[in-house]
Amino acid sequence: MTTRRELLALAALAAPLHRAFAQSAPIRIGEINSYSTIPQFTIPYRMGWQLAVEEANQAGGVSGRRIEVVSRDDAGRPDDAIRLATELVSNEKVVLLAGTFLSNVGLAVADFALRSKVLFVAAEPLSDAVVWEKGNRYTFRLRPSTYMQSAMLVEEAAKLPGRRWAVIAPNYEYGQSAVASFKALLKARRPDVEFVAEQWPALGKLEAASAVQAILAARPDAIFNVTFGADLPRLVREGNLRGLFPRVPVVSLLSGEPEYLDVLKDETPKGWIVTGYPWDQISTPEHTKFLEAYRKRYGDYPRLGSVVGYATFTAIFEALRKAQSTDTEKLIAAMRGLEWTTPFGTAVFRRIDQQSTMGAYVGKLDVRDGKGTMVDWRYADGAKFLPPDAEVARLRPAEAQK
Repeated sequence: MTTRRELLALAALAAPLHRAFAQSAPIRIGEINSYSTIPQFTIPYRMGWQLAVEEANQAGGVSGRRIEVVSRDDAGRPDDAIRLATELVSNEKVVLLAGTFLSNVGLAVADFALRSKVLFVAAEPLSDAVVWEKGNRYTFRLRPSTYMQSAMLVEEAAKLPGRRWAVIAPNYEYGQSAVASFKALLKARRPDVEFVAEQWPALGKLEAASAVQAILAARPDAIFNVTFGADLPRLVREGNLRGLFPRVPVVSLLSGEPEYLDVLKDETPKGWIVTGYPWDQISTPEHTKFLEAYRKRYGDYPRLGSVVGYATFTAIFEALRKAQSTDTEKLIAAMRGLEWTTPFGTAVFRRIDQQSTMGAYVGKLDVRDGKGTMVDWRYADGAKFLPPDAEVARLRPAEAQK
């Protein structure tokens, strides 16, 4: 019969083995995105983060532990995203959450992260509220926000001679946030401008003929466009048909991304001032390395979503290495001020608002060889297009800054 002393001795011997096994267990990351709703962006996004995971695991994992991603499709619905986040944290035992595309979905998951005290790295949602008005200490955001990208575009918009502006944007958080930022920033530079027409179609339900007719009736000197996805080609085709484009200059958020140029092809409107991703023209070492790895893995070129997915997960891996732990509080400490390398160069998660400084490319649209492309572009460093710290501190809840 085994004595109590012998049982204690066996337990002591087993403890190091148990710790070693726990240490070698995979690090499970929960990932949520709108794969079935916005596949033109989210599928390349998934390919990007899958490449990052494969590279990490082939190199021995992160801090000696394999990365395992449990991915779910939120179908573009906030309620579904919250249900899936609950499942991932409670049942799948993930150590953190990442992803989301639509701003209203991202805000819902950010609120879940606050209530559940779990780290959330928001990859794509652009609403300023994600890190400012509704920001919390558990949520970090990768992509440049609506404010940041609007500020990048306003530099060029302010040079246009016209005073009368029209806007067209999807009527939900992202569109509302983008228009508010653009208006405020443009009027700060050009007090003489006025906004004479606004079109607010429901996301994915643009009635292009009536929207274009209303804009034409207002006789604007320039247009700020925030539509994307299926709405963008509808707007472009109707605007081309009715002579709105290229007669009236357009400043457009996101329209230079390959996801949308791939669809527009030779219908791409020339001269639009846009943010985007001229993937075939960037020759920096960081981008060349990423491009070569991506093409080798998939036999295809990356889209902007590919960069976002890759950069989101490489940031997470760097935070895990820095923290040397999967504890949420230690990961938050590691993420604040984290510096890492993206395909666009070095970026930092700012301590003050947990916003990444990864930037965007700003240029004009053109058509080359029957395809849409960006020309006259430049890289806009995100760190240069954020408001002063005092303004950020005023916008962000005090408890989020602890």
